Amino acid sequence: MALASLARRKGYLLSRNFSNQTSEALRYSLSLTSFSRGFASSGSDESDVVVIGGGPGGYVAAIKAAQLGLKTTCIEKRGTLGGTCLNVGCIPSKALLHSSHMYHEAMHSFANHGVKFASVEIDLPAMMGQKDKAVSNLTRGIEGLFKKNKVTYVKGYGKLISPSEVSVDTIDGGNTIVKGKNIIVATGSDVKSLPGITIDEERIVSSTGALALKEIPKKLVVIGAGYIGLEMGSVWGRLGSEITVVEFASEIVPSMDGEIRKQFQRSLEKQGMKFKLNTKVVGVDTSSGGVKLTLEPAAGGDQTTLDADVVLVSAGRTPFTSGLGLEKIGVETDKGGRILVNERFATNVPGVFAIGDVIPGPMLAHKAEEDGVACVEFIAGKVGHVDYDKVPGVVYTHPEVASVGKTEEQVKALGIEYRVGKFPLLANSRAKAIDDAEGLVKVLAEKETDKILGVHIMSPNAGELIHEAAIALQYDASSEDIARVCHAHPTMSEALKEAAMATYDKPIHM
Repeated sequence: MALASLARRKGYLLSRNFSNQTSEALRYSLSLTSFSRGFASSGSDESDVVVIGGGPGGYVAAIKAAQLGLKTTCIEKRGTLGGTCLNVGCIPSKALLHSSHMYHEAMHSFANHGVKFASVEIDLPAMMGQKDKAVSNLTRGIEGLFKKNKVTYVKGYGKLISPSEVSVDTIDGGNTIVKGKNIIVATGSDVKSLPGITIDEERIVSSTGALALKEIPKKLVVIGAGYIGLEMGSVWGRLGSEITVVEFASEIVPSMDGEIRKQFQRSLEKQGMKFKLNTKVVGVDTSSGGVKLTLEPAAGGDQTTLDADVVLVSAGRTPFTSGLGLEKIGVETDKGGRILVNERFATNVPGVFAIGDVIPGPMLAHKAEEDGVACVEFIAGKVGHVDYDKVPGVVYTHPEVASVGKTEEQVKALGIEYRVGKFPLLANSRAKAIDDAEGLVKVLAEKETDKILGVHIMSPNAGELIHEAAIALQYDASSEDIARVCHAHPTMSEALKEAAMATYDKPIHM
């Protein structure tokens, strides 16, 4: 049995990236008995764990700490739990993606299935209301989990004044000092601004403003061709906006596998999305009531202009670490403002930890959750684990694009001999039956051992299908392992089975 699997099955976990570790790391982990600075005595005002931030990383860390028997306090400035993800990110955007997809299907696909009606109308306030209801129900649900697990919830802006004290300006106008033996910074990230562009959340919006537009813009320009920009562009494009995406780089979603990326861009273009790649925004004029952008080739050259009703700035996110008092207590950060931590999520200041978007690694809600669990496990004297090489990513457009592991470009750069197996959705029975067969599954495996290195899926519900691949990578499975698992028929998941068959041998249905 592989060393990683043996360790996992015995309840041990090695580090955030086992593939870069040796057996010496295992011996070190097994010798680790406790990293906690000690637990509070009964009745003490001092918490064992204080979490600054109530987003996916912070609230999960707080709940897990409480479940491990630690007296826990969570501080959240927003006044509602769930952070950016739940309040103005992952959850509301997926609500609008689903609602807008339903409208688009009604307009363009229902008739093909024999469902016809005289007219279809968009009730934007109702659509926004459904989104807001989903958000409020989920935030209240987290508060309920806090009560269930006896997590103390402090609403306010927390700032470190010592390695064991947090000053909180509460949302009711007061101030309180929260003491903790271990403090976890989980303040997440914020929208990355661009020089010369002022976000007013009306005509020039961030993702927050794009989730709350009061009317459908005739022309929407998206600056940035990453996950968020393409998702929000899809929402408003389905509802009738003319979408133009301006991207400084030569490709959309640069972290995506190149072959999948090209097919994905073609799909978005078929849906009406326009792209201006290798292009930068050098000027913005809002004096006419709309927005006039001045564009220039990324390498320099003649300028052009582009008119819009609304501009979405979606050029990435930056860690939210300013104003937290980190420099006052000596916590080290890098040039990008990210907090530097070791394999136990500990900073250079004893008793201060950091997780999620404020540290290096993928800026993803599910990665932050795993960070939070692992961090408090270390604090409680256990051993936590997050392998950043096996964190799945999903673009929730239609079709969705999901991936886990390495891209073909990364495998080539590493000099690994590999095989590729691909299977198109056009040859999948379920996809053909529901008339939704755009996309493919791509599997990369080491040539000598057949160990899976990466899986990339473009299909309906790719974000669900990818987790079979994630489990396979976690347990060092081969493409033959997936191919020999019986998959229900007819399902989209059979496309992954066939792609795996194509990797080590030959597929049946192509």
